[in-house]
Amino acid sequence: MTVTTLQERTVLPMARAINEGLRAAMAADDKVLLMGEDIGPLGGVFRVTDKLQADFGTARVLDTPLAESGIIGSAIGLAMRGYRPVIEIQFEGFIFPAFNQIVTQLAKITSRHDGKVPMPVVIRVPYGGHIGAVEHHQESPEAYFAHTPGLRVVAPSTPNDAYWMIQQAIQSQDPVLFFEPKAKYWMKGEVDPSTAGAPLHDSRVARTGTDCTVVAFGAMVTTALQAAEVAQQEGTNVEVIDLRSVSPIDYGPLLESVRKTGRLVIAQEASGSVSIGSELAAHVAEHAFYSLQAPVLRVSGYDVPFPPARLEGLFLPDADRILEAVDRAMNY
Repeated sequence: MTVTTLQERTVLPMARAINEGLRAAMAADDKVLLMGEDIGPLGGVFRVTDKLQADFGTARVLDTPLAESGIIGSAIGLAMRGYRPVIEIQFEGFIFPAFNQIVTQLAKITSRHDGKVPMPVVIRVPYGGHIGAVEHHQESPEAYFAHTPGLRVVAPSTPNDAYWMIQQAIQSQDPVLFFEPKAKYWMKGEVDPSTAGAPLHDSRVARTGTDCTVVAFGAMVTTALQAAEVAQQEGTNVEVIDLRSVSPIDYGPLLESVRKTGRLVIAQEASGSVSIGSELAAHVAEHAFYSLQAPVLRVSGYDVPFPPARLEGLFLPDADRILEAVDRAMNY
């Protein structure tokens, strides 16, 4: 079978970039399998797996029953037999029927067997808001999994990162939850298949600045960059850090930035209590306390269930809320 993979630098929406990354991984290793609800002929709700079943066959791109726990359990068995299953959870709110399989089995099997049984399972999780959907379709549950030792948790913010990070996740010997900001599926950006992206768990400086640091991941990176542009017009030079990985977290660029700017604003879609933002704030307070010229400030979703679609704009942080926090930090 001849499968065409991406050969030249091009501009793609994020959904297509993930599709091309999956295609490249499957072409490179016939042990890579895709499993999920409606991912075959339909290509998934967001068409991220479009045409992959046609190209690789029904033995490698499997439509499954609506049974998330069973899907993850099957993936664990496949990984034990040397396969590299990539699972799609159709929407993030549907992952909880599989929570037991993920945190009590998938995360612990390698440790349980003293490192002798790798678990190269990738769980793709479309997550976050901004699509006007109903309950269970716009959540941000990343902290549940980042809290669990044995799981890796990442979230790309650009099409190029999405293309490379999905391939790196598939190559990992550990289970990876791959959180895809579905609000950015249609955001276009340049994808370069000739130059490997940064390592899977490296954070990066998305925008340099000198006055205040804003750190974010996934869809919120775009919002942070928008806020930084407005702040620049108002005379404040904001540096933006794209975390990329929330387990493990690469703190180096973040701490270096905070030591330079003296101020930190953390932006996330998830509710603020006991969250990734909480961990970032605690770590920076512990390791860069004497560099801080203002308290670490957090901009997040509120501590309430995700509201109906008409109210999502009040729940989700926007550029104005980030700018307000930047102003508070600058005026402290």
